Amino acid sequence: MTKKTASVHWEGSGKTAVGNISTETGALKDYPYGFASRFEDDRRGSNPEELLGAAHAACFTMAFSFACEKAGLKTTDVDTKASVSLSKQGEGFVIDRIALAMEATVAGISDAQFQEIAAAAKRDCPLSKALASVPEITLQATLRVDTTP
Repeated sequence: MTKKTASVHWEGSGKTAVGNISTETGALKDYPYGFASRFEDDRRGSNPEELLGAAHAACFTMAFSFACEKAGLKTTDVDTKASVSLSKQGEGFVIDRIALAMEATVAGISDAQFQEIAAAAKRDCPLSKALASVPEITLQATLRVDTTP
């Protein structure tokens, strides 16, 4: 079993408060976030939905690559984008949709097999399982043509 940690320091109250996010690896160290970077257009900080999307995209991408390898196929490159939707619900908010869009180059694979492996990776990656309460998680998987001679 592995355990990874992250921490947040938050100062203030409500919309004027600011926080800093840090991760065990140091990938984020005192990285700012707050109301403006979450609900407005302040690009100087991050937000939980962006971090969740990055984590989900990373997890899915690894799961897809490992599944291809298990099937005897080699991924040349995989690019995944996650779009996380935060919607108002009653007095609060809810993550109601995550859209994954993946493009990959995999030699010797049919589109049908590619779609099957991608769907299984989406279903089976640990972050997808953890996010099972999100009503809609979609995947658009595009197989790139391998132009390597």
